[in-house]
Order: sequence, then structure tokens, then C-alpha cells
Amino acid sequence: MGTKKRMLFLVAAAGLAGLAFAGHHWLRNGLASRKLDVLPPATLLPSDRPEADQTIRYLEQRAKDDPDDFIARNKLVTYYLQLVRETGDLTYLNLASRAATSSLKTLPQEHNVGGLVVLTQVEFATHDFAAARDHAKKLAELDSDKSYPHQMLGDALLELGDYSQAQTAFWRMEQFVEVPGLTQATIEQRASRMAFLRGDTKTARRKMQAALVHALAAPRPPRETVAWCRWQLGENAFSVGDYSVAERHYRDALTTFPDYFRAVASLARVRAAQGDVAEAIKLYEQAVYLLPDPSFVAALGDLYHLVRREKDAAAQYRLVGAIAHLSAVSGNLYNRQQALFLADHDLNSQQAYAMAAKEYAVRRDIYGADALAWTALKAGRLAEAQSAIKDALHLGTQDPKLFYHAGMIAHAAGDETSAREYLHRALSLSPQFDPLQAPIARKTLMSMDGQSRGAD
Repeated sequence: MGTKKRMLFLVAAAGLAGLAFAGHHWLRNGLASRKLDVLPPATLLPSDRPEADQTIRYLEQRAKDDPDDFIARNKLVTYYLQLVRETGDLTYLNLASRAATSSLKTLPQEHNVGGLVVLTQVEFATHDFAAARDHAKKLAELDSDKSYPHQMLGDALLELGDYSQAQTAFWRMEQFVEVPGLTQATIEQRASRMAFLRGDTKTARRKMQAALVHALAAPRPPRETVAWCRWQLGENAFSVGDYSVAERHYRDALTTFPDYFRAVASLARVRAAQGDVAEAIKLYEQAVYLLPDPSFVAALGDLYHLVRREKDAAAQYRLVGAIAHLSAVSGNLYNRQQALFLADHDLNSQQAYAMAAKEYAVRRDIYGADALAWTALKAGRLAEAQSAIKDALHLGTQDPKLFYHAGMIAHAAGDETSAREYLHRALSLSPQFDPLQAPIARKTLMSMDGQSRGAD
């Protein structure tokens, strides 16, 4: 597969987690008493890709034969979005967008709730979170006795940084537990995310473990959902520096779903943190082959730089910028990643700041505030960086990169007490949180300690 073709295989929204389909028989069967610290061993789960491809071809033919068949188009969107989750291929996201738009042109939303549902899902996947929020509110009016509008609303509000309203939406979602399609796994996934954002990493881990067990209790456990839960457990472990546990979860995800692009890239990251740069490079090369997501490409470039393969590093860095300009969709999806890449590598600092500021004007979540703070620092806007990093930290999220950015901003402002505190927290939480940035954090601490001793 050529580079240009592979560049089309881009990961969709970070927030697109696969939804589990297990029912409440999990509780009735006594699985609630299972100790979640002892998770079921990972096994290979079968792929339904051949059946899905056959169904897609059938539905595409139906839609072609009958331009007014909005039901076929609605079903197509669901299948396309599942393929986005499994492969990251934006081709399917574009197909989903066209099918959803065509469905609603055929029959308006008041009489085509299914069309509005899939349009909202597409908007979320393309990071048009404001539109997804507004349409989820409309769905709550049209389907007032259902749970799914509140789930979709909560997801959109979470990405927009409206955390209190997101929590309210998720609470309302739970009130419809008897409605088919609402699963305990879905509830636990959202609870895990909220707990992590509020700094409660233990609860986040426990809730995600529960989501995994619920997903596995389904008559036919959905492969991508199970792999995603295992991968997310690895992400939680990595964030607190538990690299061996993170590696185990990533490998379990790959046992469940071989070549799952998220797990391959995260396994590369954890191997780099463990000091095996050679294996990390091989794994990142595999991840980029599967899906040239800008974060994978940039990470591979950083490792090439560490082993002094400068030409290879430069090629990867150029590719990061090229990906963002492939299409409007990829630009929207990777705007924040592009801004952080530029800031991390001291490239086009004013452009990075402009990108982060434009996104934060709409999407005011803590990671948007962090991107604004970091790019503002690199663009020489220290006061704005200080203000934005406060917003990024206000939930108490235990993320080493947030603390690292806070420490470097405090250091630039001459507040060495705060700088030491934040940098120590970043390195204590996850000593190898980033192959390039973690050494900078240690070097900055050593520099401040040296200056302090010199002053004495």
C-alpha cells in the first residue's frame, strides 16, 4: 500500500468509543459479584467484517436502486461508522456523512428520527460537537422516552467542556435502563471518563473494568468494544506510570483484535517508556502503516530523532503537516494534534497558537485549554498561557502532560516554587510520559536546582 493511499486511513474522533451490547442479564446471572481486579483472560474474538461488507453492498445497491430509500441509508451510516471505529479509515466517514445527509433530504427529521440519529453520530465523529449537541437536544424532544439522546448529548457536551451538563445528561441516560439498546457497559464507560477527568484514576479504572466485563457478557461480545475497553485500561495505567500493567492491557487488546491500530501505537509508546526504543520504532512503523494518524507519525519521528535518524525524522514531521491538509475532515479532526505538534517542536509557534485559539473558542474542554496554554507560551503570550493552564487544571485531572505544561509555564513566569511542584508531579506520576518532553522536564528541574545551589 502506497504512502498516499495510507494517508487516507486516518483515525476518527478520539472520543468514538465502540458501544457495548450486553444486557442486564449480567447482573441477574451473578456476574456483579466478580472481582473486577481479576479480569477474564483475553481471547481472540471473531470478526464480523465479511458479513458487514456483504450487508453494506446489499444496502448500497438498495439505495442506488431506490433514491428514496432513507432506511437503507440510515443503516448504511451505522455500518460505515462501525468501520471507522475498527479501521480509522476516513473514506467510511465521508460515505457516512453523504448517506446521512441524503437520508434527511429524502425525509425531514420530524418524520425521520433515524436519519437525525445517524447525522448526529456523524457530526460527533467529525468533531462538529456543537452541531451534535444541538441535534441531540432535538432528539430528546422527538424521542423523549428514550435513553440514547441523553447519551449522545452527554458525549457532545463532554467534548465541548460543559462537564456539569454532561454529567446531568448521563444521569438522565441512566433513568432509562429498561430501554433496549442502553447497556450497562455504556454507562460504565461514561462514568470512567468522568472519573478520570476529575482526577479519580482508581474509580476510572474500576468503571472501565466493569464496562469490559459487561461487554464480555454479551452472547456475542463485540470485538472492537472489548478491544477498546482493554486499550482504555492501558491508557489509564500509562497515565499513572504503571507501564507493565499498561503493556499487558495493550497486548490483551491485540489478542482480542489483532492489528487494532490504537493498541499497536500505545504498545509502541509504552515500550519506548520502558527503554526499548528499537522495538518501539518497529511498533510505531506498524501503527503508521495501519493508520498514519498524526500523533503516531509524530511519535515515530521523535524516536527516529532520538536514535539520530534525522532524515527519517524529518520525513515523518513533514507528513504530520501533510495529513492535516488532506481534507476538511482531517483538518477538523487533527487541528489540536497539529497545534501541539508544532508547539512541542518549536515550529510555527504563531500558527500553532492561532489553531489552538480558534478551536478553544468553540470547544472549551480542559485539553483545549491545555493546548491553548502550551501554544500561547511558545508564541510569547505568557499571561494568556497562565490563564489557560488554570482552566486546564481546574478539574484535578491526573495527566502528566498537563502538569508538565503547567510547570514550564510557571518556570517562564519566574515562579520556581510552582514550577518545581508541577514538574515533580508530572515526573512522579509518569517518569517517561513522553520521549522528548520528559527529558526537558528533568533538565529544567536540574537547572533550577543548580541555580538555587549557586545562589546559596
